[in-house]
Amino acid sequence: EKTSMFPLIQRCCFYTPFKLQKLPGASALLRGRNKTGCSSLALLQLQRDARPLCTPLSLQPAAVCTAQLRPFHTSLPKKKTPAESEAQSQESPGSLKDCPKPALYLSLGGLIPFVAVPLAMASQGSYCPELALAQVTYGAATASFLGGMRWGFALPENSPAKPDWLNLANGTVPALLACQALLFKDVTQGALMLTVALGIALHYDISLLPTYPRWFKVLRVVGTVVMISSLLATVALKAFLEREQSDDRKNQQN
Repeated sequence: EKTSMFPLIQRCCFYTPFKLQKLPGASALLRGRNKTGCSSLALLQLQRDARPLCTPLSLQPAAVCTAQLRPFHTSLPKKKTPAESEAQSQESPGSLKDCPKPALYLSLGGLIPFVAVPLAMASQGSYCPELALAQVTYGAATASFLGGMRWGFALPENSPAKPDWLNLANGTVPALLACQALLFKDVTQGALMLTVALGIALHYDISLLPTYPRWFKVLRVVGTVVMISSLLATVALKAFLEREQSDDRKNQQN
């Protein structure tokens, strides 16, 4: 029986003897155990164990080979959940150095009309109503832009903010306040109304939409502080310079 089974072992198993010894039927035959009454069982078990090993590698499906080799070569990237990405963005410190250059330069360039008006009035030493009105008009356009940016954030399908009544209605509030600022005849009232509109827009971007990047939040805070400071500086210069001009006129008349 052993002599009749050895050709079967040599014909079916073209693997190394080490792999052959791992088969239960082959190890039983090679070690000489169960010499009587188990030859037929060992032959059946050997055929069952050796059949998958005798299958050529080329006949296996390509998907199975790829699935077996993938863990040894590469691993699939782990997708981050919105909560993990948000927590990572909150942990990373934000500063103006992290801002993309186009966003940083365009934002700083957009602050020039705000800062130029009070500087021009202070350098000339006189209040100019046309410059103050131009500053209020530019501020109204900026507040409307900041409110419309909320619409652009909520409309995409993969956005964490839903296009519901709350988000879209909050986006129109700065624009409505900016329109009201232009309706005032007094520049002081218009500037104060714009201060409220810019503060509300900043509150929306910082508190209600925490998924914005940290660098964008820092940029929004810096930009809002500069815009509000410029508007308040214009209001202060208007009150101070107009008082000086009225005093000069009184002195000239006396």
